[in-house]
Amino acid sequence: MAGKRPTIYDVATRAGVSKSLVSLVLQGSPRVGEGSRRAVEEAIADLGYRPSRAAANLAARRTRTVGVLIDDYTNLWFVDLVRGLHAALGPAGYRLAVVDVATADQAEDPVESMLAMRVDGLVLGMDPPRSLVARDDAALPPVVVAGTRAMRDARFDAVANDDAEGARLVARHLVELGHRTVGQVCAGGGAGDVRRAAFAAEISRLGATVVDASWRGGASDEAGFRAAAELFAADPGITAVFAANDVMAVGVLGAAREHALEVPRDLSVVGYDDTSLASTRLVGLTTVDDRSFEVGDRAGALLRDRMAMDAGGATMRDRECRVLAPRLVVRSTTAPPG
Repeated sequence: MAGKRPTIYDVATRAGVSKSLVSLVLQGSPRVGEGSRRAVEEAIADLGYRPSRAAANLAARRTRTVGVLIDDYTNLWFVDLVRGLHAALGPAGYRLAVVDVATADQAEDPVESMLAMRVDGLVLGMDPPRSLVARDDAALPPVVVAGTRAMRDARFDAVANDDAEGARLVARHLVELGHRTVGQVCAGGGAGDVRRAAFAAEISRLGATVVDASWRGGASDEAGFRAAAELFAADPGITAVFAANDVMAVGVLGAAREHALEVPRDLSVVGYDDTSLASTRLVGLTTVDDRSFEVGDRAGALLRDRMAMDAGGATMRDRECRVLAPRLVVRSTTAPPG
């Protein structure tokens, strides 16, 4: 057998049994007699045979792959989300296939691509795409939405941070510090809209004034810079800014420096997501911990259970929506107005 990788047929020939019986042994079937099992195991050891995982998955009609759809590779929030998903799904033997719908080949729908790969389950780190919502349940694997409840589909499980409460925590923090005219820069859609509305409502309820930038594009550093510059031009009396996420908040910090505003003496800045960027000593950003790793971990565990039920033909339980409470992390970018 030198130079040739042994096959399941070689094992069957060496053991003097059929290929089907070798397959049963590999699957751990109790229907195989002890003598035949021992003969197959000895043949496997003698030949150094290694079963093909792909072939085994194909035979079982499983790929052990979970598709993950996100909408912005540059958003650091997804790093912790994917880490959490891997923590829950990796030990169970699942691999993650991550696709950014914003950069994917537009000629092919990302959902169609995932389904063509025969993924065992889907995690959506974004609002469910229309092409997915429009599909019949029978054509879909188990699906879990992770991180947003902005577009809730009763067919899918969801695990999310409470974006509205997180934004309210920021509003209370800034008003308690003494800020009375605050600005906010937001990205359009999904969680950004939820945070924007909740922040504005809470600021107004507390008797302060909010100035909102018109930016409704992506949530990048450049977007934060441009939106903050717009705020400073619109109202020089702004003493604090709440950004839709940590990356945009860094753009706000850059705009503050460009306008000769010292943080936090002249301007307090707050982000959202508590990414690794926020916790660096150079940035030290006050932000909201939306527990992104836990969102991923719990979403992965929920999907793992769904896939196990699906494979075993078990009766599906009611869909779940789990909401994790956020917390404010105060660092060096917020202080009473100077």
